[in-house]
Amino acid sequence: MWYTSMAEELFFIKTNPNIAKINLYNKLCRDEEKIIGFLQPDARANLEIIKNKVKDSVESLSKEELSSIFQWLSSAYPADREEAKTQLFIHGLDLFYEIPKEQHVKTFQDILADYEKYSKRNLDFMIDAQNFNQFLVYGLFFTDIALREKGNDTVLSHYLKTDYPSLYTLAEEQFRAKGSEQYSDSDLHRYFGELYDLTKFYKGPIIKLDQ
Repeated sequence: MWYTSMAEELFFIKTNPNIAKINLYNKLCRDEEKIIGFLQPDARANLEIIKNKVKDSVESLSKEELSSIFQWLSSAYPADREEAKTQLFIHGLDLFYEIPKEQHVKTFQDILADYEKYSKRNLDFMIDAQNFNQFLVYGLFFTDIALREKGNDTVLSHYLKTDYPSLYTLAEEQFRAKGSEQYSDSDLHRYFGELYDLTKFYKGPIIKLDQ
């Protein structure tokens, strides 16, 4: 079941508060008995809190509340990933990217934790798109340096280097401090590149959920 395994997959979501205010709110009211099972503890009280938040803005939900909604909407289509994504989109949650492998999720999160530490930025589950994009550029540089150590080369990182010299310097310093073979993974580098392409012109918040 693609939505249940904790910390095995990482999902990236863009929100549409105006759509959620109508479609998600109405579904929460219509299907109260179905979502109750995904809310713990004090399910009914929490549901009322969630409904009020969605009516105001879906972006005011906590990580736990969003995870419950995500699992609830996805649970109706355990064998049909695309239909589950469509239902999320209809209700104001655009699941635009996912990292599907547990080892890549862990490595991605490790790179993020190091970036937060040395950049002195806390990138929570709901991240400002500009700050997220800066992290993605750092991740591209970091994994590019790791790949270069193995004799591989990439194009996008070279293109970005002149625009983000301080991020490249930080990536070089961090790779020298802790670089290892686990980061020289072309799939991991591709995740950073594709996420960068999908968010570089986006202005809203990016939600990062691990499941």
